Amino acid sequence: MGHRLSKIATRTGDDGTTGLGDGTRVRKDDARISAIGDVDELNSQIGVLLCEPLPDDVRDALVTVQHDLFDLGGELCIPNRTMIDDTHLTRVDEWLAHYNANLPPLVEFILPGGTRAAALAHVCRTVCRRAERSIVALGAMQPLAPAPRRYVNRLSDLLFVLARVLNRTGGGSDVLWQRGRTG
Repeated sequence: MGHRLSKIATRTGDDGTTGLGDGTRVRKDDARISAIGDVDELNSQIGVLLCEPLPDDVRDALVTVQHDLFDLGGELCIPNRTMIDDTHLTRVDEWLAHYNANLPPLVEFILPGGTRAAALAHVCRTVCRRAERSIVALGAMQPLAPAPRRYVNRLSDLLFVLARVLNRTGGGSDVLWQRGRTG
């Protein structure tokens, strides 16, 4: 798996480039680096969410997601490498089915908010959507397997559903958008 750093201050990026896992160097504003950075930011935001009190099953799912995102970053970092596959997608689909099963149907749009944990899950969802856009943009320019794009698309859905679950486990409910509200 690529090159492991034994020291962090290498100074090799001072010229505005960074190394990929296969040893090639690219500009730090390269589409691949943007996608890697967005996935890394998502992983960090999930780390913040994990600092909150969470149901054990939600915590376990999110820790697994963090490992998946690290693998996804590795796949993006090493061109032509595959680390995310259908087993990852199936797991997210199973979580979606499980957590959706006990939620009431949506009757209105939901605003990000409610409990702190739910609000943080919504932040994770929006960062996930940005990561998805970056991966789609990268895939339009360079060959990229479809699984990473599919994974982050479904993950953003899962984060939305988990926000709803976290509002309920926190004693609240969805924060609903109110058409025409002026005050």
